[in-house]
Amino acid sequence: MATCPFCHPQLDPSQRIVAENETCYFLMHDREQDVLVGSGVIVPKQHRATTFDLTPFEWHDTYTLLHEAKVFLEETYGPDGYTLGWNVGTASNQTVSHAHLHVIPRYTAGPHAGKGLRHWLKRPE
Repeated sequence: MATCPFCHPQLDPSQRIVAENETCYFLMHDREQDVLVGSGVIVPKQHRATTFDLTPFEWHDTYTLLHEAKVFLEETYGPDGYTLGWNVGTASNQTVSHAHLHVIPRYTAGPHAGKGLRHWLKRPE
């Protein structure tokens, strides 16, 4: 897809390929970081609209790349924990229709320390 930012990441100067394997990339970008410094996404190289469309090989390579990303993030940013997540469909706030696993380093001294995915979903508003 020509308009998908994950199908050709090398064409986006604000995005860099930190690691890759046969079927997936680990990408980081310079925009919208703020409290998400060090965040990245693992995406399949082939366009897959959602997580449910991944092949068994892409699942395996996602797993492998997640561990490589962890090593990189620990050496570079030294986080105290991680939030990992998939958004699937617009009701889940999937804004790019290319499957992507968010890899978000978390820090004890960060403004949202101790507040994981369920915290935001359980808020009364």
